[in-house]
Amino acid sequence: MSKKNTSPVTVGWREWVALPELGLPAIKAKIDTGAKTSALHAFYTDIYENDGIKMVKFGIHPIQKNSELIVDCHAPVKDYREISDSGGHKEMRYVIETMMVIGEHQWPIEMTLTNRDTMRFRMLLGRRAMEQRVIVDPGSSYLNGKLSPRKHYKIN
Repeated sequence: MSKKNTSPVTVGWREWVALPELGLPAIKAKIDTGAKTSALHAFYTDIYENDGIKMVKFGIHPIQKNSELIVDCHAPVKDYREISDSGGHKEMRYVIETMMVIGEHQWPIEMTLTNRDTMRFRMLLGRRAMEQRVIVDPGSSYLNGKLSPRKHYKIN
């Protein structure tokens, strides 16, 4: 994995990504140029402090259609802000920043936490996270390889 790879990565309309700082080695993301911010599934959030730093613990079902697999994640809270979803509904959401890996590329991104249980994708990658780093080929999928949830999460 190259930390210094600065040339834009071409992605399809959906890609497998990793969020290693959150303990998520494989999660399917929808590349959403219509969304300003990125969003990550969190079916619960708990706020706590660690050495004076405001933290959020949240649970995620990282694999679509699998509510039995639960990964508990921890991250510093970067912000708490009002976000409008695609239907214009406003919701207050916690914001975190974490490293994202797509293929051989990685960079830090900001994401909001929201319950996406009823959505097809557990993660949306929005415009802010893609600026000057990504070229989108909307007719393609998984241009940066497929990650195996069975292998990475040790499920049957």
